[in-house]
Amino acid sequence: MNRGSTFFLKVAVLVFGLIVLALCIFALPSAWKGGAEEYPMASNSVILIVIGMYATVVPFFIALWQTLKLLGYIDKHKTFSDLSVKALRNIKYCGFVIAVFYFGFVPLLIPIAQADDAPGLVLFGAAFACVPLVVAVFTAVLQKLLQNAIDIKSENDLTV
Repeated sequence: MNRGSTFFLKVAVLVFGLIVLALCIFALPSAWKGGAEEYPMASNSVILIVIGMYATVVPFFIALWQTLKLLGYIDKHKTFSDLSVKALRNIKYCGFVIAVFYFGFVPLLIPIAQADDAPGLVLFGAAFACVPLVVAVFTAVLQKLLQNAIDIKSENDLTV
């Protein structure tokens, strides 16, 4: 992979990070205040959901950092190394942590859905929780494939 494509991916990762950072600074505080005012019966749920969103920011940024490290390994032609496998493993764990948080907060959407008479809100929350799970599973598959490729490469190096 040439440096142009990894540079584009690094820029994309940084843009995603900036977007999430902007959402944390500007959107979540207003959601906290507005949601608690709009749904007084479910204000505890709104507060817990927003706190959970803030809690998932940490593993998200860890995963972004690991992604940048992985792209750096690709640039340095260290793709087939244990460092790459470790970066993929960390991304996988971060994805699973985020998915657990999101699935844990889906039941908190029930009082908000009842107050707003929106039964699809819980389904939307569950679908939203599946996104980091899909990323984690995909990363686990990539990790396994890369580990197998490293094992085959080391066997071939020893065979000669």
